[in-house]
Amino acid sequence: MSNKTNPGNFFEDFFLGQEIVHATPRTVSEGDASLYTALFGTRFAVHSSDMFAMSLGFEGAPVDDMLAFHVVFGKTVPDISLNAVANLGYAAGRFGAPVYPGDTLRSTSTVIGLKENSNGKTGVVYVHSLGVNQREEPVLDYIRWVMVKKRDEAAPAPETLVPDLPAFVADEDLVIPDGLEVAGFDTLLSGSAMLWDDYEAGEKIDHVDGMTIEESDHMIATRLYQNTAKVHFNQHTEKDGRFGRRIVYGGHVISLARSLSFNGLANAFRIVAINAGTHVAPTFGNDTIYAWSEVLGKSEIPGRDDIGALRLRTIASKDHSCEAFPDKGEDGKYAPTVVLDFDYTVLMPRR
Repeated sequence: MSNKTNPGNFFEDFFLGQEIVHATPRTVSEGDASLYTALFGTRFAVHSSDMFAMSLGFEGAPVDDMLAFHVVFGKTVPDISLNAVANLGYAAGRFGAPVYPGDTLRSTSTVIGLKENSNGKTGVVYVHSLGVNQREEPVLDYIRWVMVKKRDEAAPAPETLVPDLPAFVADEDLVIPDGLEVAGFDTLLSGSAMLWDDYEAGEKIDHVDGMTIEESDHMIATRLYQNTAKVHFNQHTEKDGRFGRRIVYGGHVISLARSLSFNGLANAFRIVAINAGTHVAPTFGNDTIYAWSEVLGKSEIPGRDDIGALRLRTIASKDHSCEAFPDKGEDGKYAPTVVLDFDYTVLMPRR
């Protein structure tokens, strides 16, 4: 039989230091931005209005930061996680140049860690992925680790290395968009009078609203971002899998949680870092997602008295509202409704 198709990499195909150039650059369009709003209901003013964004020094309305994430991430799937069992976590993520409609993004990855699991059937692959625009400017770089099936259980395990990952992105490593000025930030148009000064470390915010994921929603998103992982789009194979059905792409849940966070964090206008993230449990079509956030810390931006950084931890819960802030128990186990634990840093105007 002719071998012209790509079966994806299995665990034994990866090696430390391996560099992968991912196929299919993607030009982001205004249609992508509109579909993102249709899928997730995002309401942040800077991504919704050219005039609002330009008043802050942007060229126009940049696409949602998580839309840029999806495009960069989606490029990596055929090479990294086509044969994944689960995407396990994120670290050291930094957003760089804003992405505008018309920008073309492409991705590369480097394998920085490998560890075979004790069952000998799977292993964990750690990759550092970088997304750049047509000017070779970084728009996002991040580390993720994913559990991948072995093709041959008898294949020898590759050299083991678990990278030492930072707990969070340091303030001095945050990238502030060029030309950003927020003196004219209009809180009436943004939807909230609450600014950086009004939040305190340890504060918890119930974002109140919930959003049900339709089967069509997550299927459109998976195809839109060219995420070819079988667990997300192929019901014919997944009916015989662990759950008997397709799993919602984890990034879909992150975007829903971020969009829901508008109610309470409307002026968190820019994500600058992904510090950590865990997909605690699978999500499926017809699940309803709620979210709450904790302010883990706040810091000043060196040389700036107009903006500050908030480090946030947003928890998503399915089919259960968040007024009681479902979280980990004393035993370290998550409440059964929790599906996402996402640690990230945002910019917010100061008074």
